[in-house]
Amino acid sequence: MRILDTHLHLVYLDKFSYPWLDGAPALKQQWSVESYFAEAEKLGIETALHMEVDVAEQEMEDETRFVLGNLHPRIGGAIAAARPEHVDFPRHLERLAAMPGVKGIRRILHTQPDELSQGDLFAANLRRLAAHGLNFDLCVRADQLPIGRALVAKCPDVTFVMDHCGVPDVAGQGLDPWRDNIRRMAELPNVNAKISGVVAYAKPDWRVADLRPFVEHVIDSFGWDRVVWGSDHPVCTLTANLTRWVEATHQLIGGASEDEKASLLHRNAERIYRVGQ
Repeated sequence: MRILDTHLHLVYLDKFSYPWLDGAPALKQQWSVESYFAEAEKLGIETALHMEVDVAEQEMEDETRFVLGNLHPRIGGAIAAARPEHVDFPRHLERLAAMPGVKGIRRILHTQPDELSQGDLFAANLRRLAAHGLNFDLCVRADQLPIGRALVAKCPDVTFVMDHCGVPDVAGQGLDPWRDNIRRMAELPNVNAKISGVVAYAKPDWRVADLRPFVEHVIDSFGWDRVVWGSDHPVCTLTANLTRWVEATHQLIGGASEDEKASLLHRNAERIYRVGQ
């Protein structure tokens, strides 16, 4: 079954600055689109959306233009970096919205102070996304899920995608209070969930059984029509590789119907991110 990867990071150290990579030496290397698709195509991944890689702020728009500039025919769009906490965000948004292929924006929150996303300006700026038909990818830690929910509730007309299953503590099997917070997040109809990232939060010797309670709870909470799949490549290589994560995904959803599998692996993403539009 074909797969649409909604969370591909590309790293081009010769073109952009990635300050955060100084703290992640295992990832501080070139991760090109050619090397990704050399593995991905064998796994049934036909299309990928590029997820911003938190480049230096002055390079954000350049990164988006680069990945959308005929970099590879299987790049189906991009989720661009942005700073909704800034007063000049509306002008930045207009420029992004004018770029064919931009499907949404992301502002990394799981490494930022909680108060960053709670100001009136942040929410007011996110509400501007609805008029442009753009999504917001919500990346918050498990302990930040309540403030993430508060942000979603302030923007009822904006489509959100919660990244990485809400960043649970897979290594420590930290199911609670994560489970309840996931249920509460799923109560809001304008938020979807991305099955991604869990291997990076697992122990290096993880098994599929370690991932199962987290993935299954997210799918049970959101339903098969509100989940998408992402590789989180190359971050997934911290404990696995792309092939192993795809194989684990097929094991995790092995009992689902073909229709449910198609919903997770490509159909929902095509609708939510408007791929092909």
